[in-house]
Order: sequence, then C-alpha cells, then structure tokens
Amino acid sequence: QVQLVESGGGLVQAGGSLRLSCAASGRTFSRSTMGWFRQAPGKERELAAASTWSGGSIYYADSVKGRFAISRDNAKNAVYLQMNSLKPEDTAVYYCAAQTPNYSGTYLYPGEYAYWGQGTQVTVSS
Repeated sequence: QVQLVESGGGLVQAGGSLRLSCAASGRTFSRSTMGWFRQAPGKERELAAASTWSGGSIYYADSVKGRFAISRDNAKNAVYLQMNSLKPEDTAVYYCAAQTPNYSGTYLYPGEYAYWGQGTQVTVSS
C-alpha cells in the first residue's frame, strides 16, 4: 500500500519559517516527479513547488519564489519544503503528491499526480 505522510505543519507568525516533510512508503519514488500543492479555503488546489526525480528541473509558483525551497532525498524516499518569510496568504492545507515513475506529462496540475498525502495545515498569523 502506497502512503505519503506529511508532517511539519503548524501555526507560525508572519515572517517565520516552517519545514514540511513528506515520507513515502509502499514504493520507491526515485524516478517520480514529486510536488507540494496547497489549498486554501474556497480556493482551488494549486502547485506550490515540484521537483523532477533528479532535481534537475524545479518549479515554483510565482507567489512562493525566493521564499520556498523544495528538496528531496531519494535514498529516504522523502521530499521536503522549506518555507521562509511566511505570509498570511500562505495559509492553506499543504499536500505532498507524487507522479508515477517516468510520467511523460507536465507536473503543473493535480490530475497528473497519482499519489497524495492526507495534507498538513499551515496557518500564518499576521
């Protein structure tokens, strides 16, 4: 059974930092693009950051560029999201997601990811 388990969410003041972790089990994702999506109340789920399996191609939404950093440890089957200079508008449930290995599509849309975590709440107070 494939599982993605996020951790590291919480309540932080504006300007603070959090580090999200996602641990995968049940299969290896060393050849999969992995991403962090987020969904705020009343809004669609959006991609915040994604990394191809080698880390050779990394995507950031414009809203998080320069503040968030995605990294992965393929040996540990894990992906991380370092979030700095947090803003109230970063408040959302953050989801870890993984594509199937060697998926040939893009990585921008939720429908292109086959595996999802349960989400972790990030709340940034002003």
